[in-house]
Amino acid sequence: MSTFTTRPEITGTFGVVSSTHWLASQTAMGVLERGGNAFDAAVAGGFVLQMVEPHLNGPGGEVPLLLWSESEQRMLAVNGQGVAPAEASAQAFRRLGFEQVPGIGLLPATVPGAFGAWMRVLRDHGTWSLAEVLAPAIGYARDGFPLIERAVQAIYAVQDLFREQWTSSAATWLPDGRVPAPGALFRLPVLAATYERLVGEAQRRGPGRIAEIDAAVDIWYRGFVATEIDGYYRTARVRDSSGESHGGLLRYDDLANWRATVESPLTIDFGRYTLAKCGFWSQGPAFLQQIGMLRHAGLERHAPHTAGFVHRIAEAAKLAMADRAAWYGAAPGASAEAQAALLTDDYLRARWAETGERAATDFRPGHPGGREPRLPDLDVAARTLRTADVRFGIGEPTFAALPPVAEWAEREVFVGDTCHIDVIDRHGNMAAATPSGGWLSSSPTIPALGFAINTRLQMTWMDEGLPNTVTPGVLPCTTLSPSMALRDGRPYMAFGTPGGDQQDQWAPAFFLRHAVHGMNLQQAIDAPAWHVDHFPASFWPRPTTLNRLTVESRFDPAQIEALRAAGHEVRVGEPWSESRMSACTQERDARGRLLLRAGANPRGMQGYAVGR
Repeated sequence: MSTFTTRPEITGTFGVVSSTHWLASQTAMGVLERGGNAFDAAVAGGFVLQMVEPHLNGPGGEVPLLLWSESEQRMLAVNGQGVAPAEASAQAFRRLGFEQVPGIGLLPATVPGAFGAWMRVLRDHGTWSLAEVLAPAIGYARDGFPLIERAVQAIYAVQDLFREQWTSSAATWLPDGRVPAPGALFRLPVLAATYERLVGEAQRRGPGRIAEIDAAVDIWYRGFVATEIDGYYRTARVRDSSGESHGGLLRYDDLANWRATVESPLTIDFGRYTLAKCGFWSQGPAFLQQIGMLRHAGLERHAPHTAGFVHRIAEAAKLAMADRAAWYGAAPGASAEAQAALLTDDYLRARWAETGERAATDFRPGHPGGREPRLPDLDVAARTLRTADVRFGIGEPTFAALPPVAEWAEREVFVGDTCHIDVIDRHGNMAAATPSGGWLSSSPTIPALGFAINTRLQMTWMDEGLPNTVTPGVLPCTTLSPSMALRDGRPYMAFGTPGGDQQDQWAPAFFLRHAVHGMNLQQAIDAPAWHVDHFPASFWPRPTTLNRLTVESRFDPAQIEALRAAGHEVRVGEPWSESRMSACTQERDARGRLLLRAGANPRGMQGYAVGR
């Protein structure tokens, strides 16, 4: 087994952070250094991610979180996924001529839940004030931050849309009418002013930390922020995936009536470990289903770099993702009984028995509790693409290679993912968060606020009666999926990755390399990775691909050929093109002293782990 790593596993006793951007990691570590706890640090780092990775998340997005509270001795899940507007229904979209919720523009917005979720964590578990946690993000927005090449690629891909249609986005992201240079300092003065006004108004409503946080939430969802969002979504008409211009459905009352909620996470056991994920409103249970199936797969006999290891995890992923399409969601068509049955050992053992040494080529949801699965219309993507406007990208963030390549059809085009941050402090508190949405390229900037609203509603279906049918006041089933693990009943790991539909493929493989084969965090992150396409995609136009396995070229050619011989349609990608994992762990020695570790993704040259 290779022990090569791109960097050391970080080890310390005071605190550790891992995230998808070095400035967020260092911001969070700075909070720990100045006496803040893991929750203060995660919140401050999360707001910095909105600035430094604006192509992958923003203030108008969403964030699910998993927490371990050392004082309460329990794990918590914070649901920061906003709900569909009251005017958003399948019938409303059909009246506009849609068979699918579009991927870009104003129509696919849900209530932006990120701010409320971060504030819920800060209020209930943090120690810092609103002004303190927002200060680093405001400083970067006001004074400038280095704009990474990937963000510039996102702006370059949609510059014509900005110039011709989304002029408020052009004013934000095309200073002096030009695509910014990679690495140049970039400012977001309007967004800085929005957060400064928010802090100032909240402080005037105080005094006191809790009162200021409560006031900030009220201002965001019932004050000037909500008023500006309502006014823009009522009056603006912008180009979307249909090629036509439409207004939005999001309204003041939708924001005013929403609250971030806290719940117990779902869990499953794997040997010494208890794995935790968010509920069936996320794709997190797909991780748990895979782990439950793979308890019976004999993975200890298959080294992490071999076809046997990849094949078994890939086949479990196919079954879990088929169940996701049939059973996950929070709409009235969802069955809590069926969802609970999906995580029972009897069901998962039976599902694993459906796999074999050959790659599955059919799409096969299960029958939890004997129930008959019902799938959405999977042919809708092909019909949508006959009339759709894809000149400016698809539902996910889209990236294009920078000049000298000039024409869209000739550019190398990539789709994007999201962000992640993990923190563990010296007390043993843990946080794992996967913020996303409000991407700069997915909907236009609201001029008075300086940020865009998410397009998460594109992840719903318009078929009536499904668990994930677009429904007023109901959240869509999100791909966002932080992870947490106990070991021997004690808090152990906070981890996660960007990657849309790949999140709960890359994360199980990482965890199993660590838990089964003993790789340290950095080894397990750096090891060659892969993903399967064998399900309807979560993002517009939601095409269905079957039995495609994409692997990094660092796999041994003989192992790649073995996967092909097993029936996988293998595509070989670039050597460092799969997975974006971040991870932190804690353990105590016999005297109760805390030892902390962290690793971060080297791919893309921006994720970093820090600690001491």
